[in-house]
Amino acid sequence: MTVVSVSMPEALVERIDSFAEEHGYTGRSEVVREASRNLLGEFEDKRLEERDLMAVVTVVFDYETTNVEERMMKLRHEYESLVASNFHSHVGEHRCMELFVLEGRLEDISTFVGKIRATKDTLSVDYSVMPVDEFSGFDVEE
Repeated sequence: MTVVSVSMPEALVERIDSFAEEHGYTGRSEVVREASRNLLGEFEDKRLEERDLMAVVTVVFDYETTNVEERMMKLRHEYESLVASNFHSHVGEHRCMELFVLEGRLEDISTFVGKIRATKDTLSVDYSVMPVDEFSGFDVEE
């Protein structure tokens, strides 16, 4: 097996070590391998390929110590054809929440979420994806 060196904050290493111990992993390497497999497999759902999708992406960040908000704005403009809607809100005293509604294909949504996750200093990134065609055939009654 290849050995890979990864830099991460000490607090994250401590969380990984605690998680490994609490859940019966043999060590941090096993936790990182499983997390990597899960992350890489996230957007490999064959049922979603070649379909029109909608996604909701929620990002939380600390606005006082970072430039995440500026990066979110740049991504919003860079992916203008994918972003159907965008909402910004203040959460608590020092946090902001950015919510993106996306419409597009799996590959584009995956790339967008990856760029959000790669943005330094984001505190949380959460998303859901569903096919748009699951709603065809629903009639709205008056």
